[in-house]
Amino acid sequence: MAHSSRIVLTAARLATPLTSIENAVVVIRDGRIEALGPREAVAIPAGAPVTDFGDRLLAPGLVDLHIHGGAGRDVMEGDGDALAAIEALLARHGVTSYYPTTVTAPLDAILRALDKLGRAIAAGAGREPEPGRAQRLGIHLEGPFLSHARRGVHPPENLLAPTPALLERLWQAAQGQIRILTIAPELPGAAETIVAATRLGIRCSLGHSDADLAAARAGIEAGARQATHTFNAMPPLDHRVPNLLIAVLSDARVRAELIADGIHVHPLVVQLLLRCKGAEGVMLITDAISATGMPEGRYRLGPLEVEVRNGTCTYEGKLAGSVLTLDRAVRNIVKFAGWPLEQALRLATVNPCAAMGLSGGQGALQAGGPADLVVLTSDGEVVETIVGGRRAPAPAIA
Repeated sequence: MAHSSRIVLTAARLATPLTSIENAVVVIRDGRIEALGPREAVAIPAGAPVTDFGDRLLAPGLVDLHIHGGAGRDVMEGDGDALAAIEALLARHGVTSYYPTTVTAPLDAILRALDKLGRAIAAGAGREPEPGRAQRLGIHLEGPFLSHARRGVHPPENLLAPTPALLERLWQAAQGQIRILTIAPELPGAAETIVAATRLGIRCSLGHSDADLAAARAGIEAGARQATHTFNAMPPLDHRVPNLLIAVLSDARVRAELIADGIHVHPLVVQLLLRCKGAEGVMLITDAISATGMPEGRYRLGPLEVEVRNGTCTYEGKLAGSVLTLDRAVRNIVKFAGWPLEQALRLATVNPCAAMGLSGGQGALQAGGPADLVVLTSDGEVVETIVGGRRAPAPAIA
């Protein structure tokens, strides 16, 4: 479709997702939403092509804050072909924006990956989005500032003590494109590093941590406002000895990442988290690795070779990311918690964008905002994804 002229979408319903509009019309011009509302309230511009999606639902494009790869490729490869493959897979699953996420590796390897990713993100800034591909918004640095006690599969020999100086080195390597930092708050130097990161505009996320309550609260007071894949790689709930998990569950300032695949967190515990944090406090992520969208087998996660069997990714017997897609995570919230689809969508649209301080209507559908949309069935299956006003058809639903 011609990107420089108006185009019109119609559908039975639209979820902003904070409100719902029946018999919806969306007018798109130059990659942004010019107008939206019920048919009787929005004039369709003369001569503009109209696509009617019938009984489908229009919703904001999904945003993944934590993803390592897909389509057989790893984000730490950092080259154009790898990112193109990952971004095409993401778009097929309704994701219009994402934060490529690194893993712990030898420092030189992290610096090389950050350099490639930073250059790729900087080169794409301000450009028209590629049709059929999710847009990269910034880097999520997961490691090397992690706890040995809760490192998961991150290589212990490559974990490093956090310091503002080392963070600055990583920041420079990434061309200033780091936007999220996972950090264990109990490590010496963590509080100072969180303060330094926050000054740079980096959102700090507490994770891969064995922190007690005091250390967790110190991290939050220093500026951390997120928790990385909540329940995973952190101490379990202890009703007599509060810890990082209790700090996350009880502090309204902290938004909790959640891998809602039914493997990383039991569906009943997903329900409990949603009750504790409410509709605003949880952000769906995938933590997906290169195996996503691929047959079972062995795949890369940074420097590791991960075994993928029956939808579970393991390395030396430990969970090592997932093959979850974000549209399935949304459907799982409907299934696990009994939430309406529109409410579940909030966890993958409005909430991550609010956590990242994104402005200009990202994560919601509104006049003046970006035309990043996903077309869904009533069951939450992706029919089509529109990035920057440009259509990217999804595979036919089986």
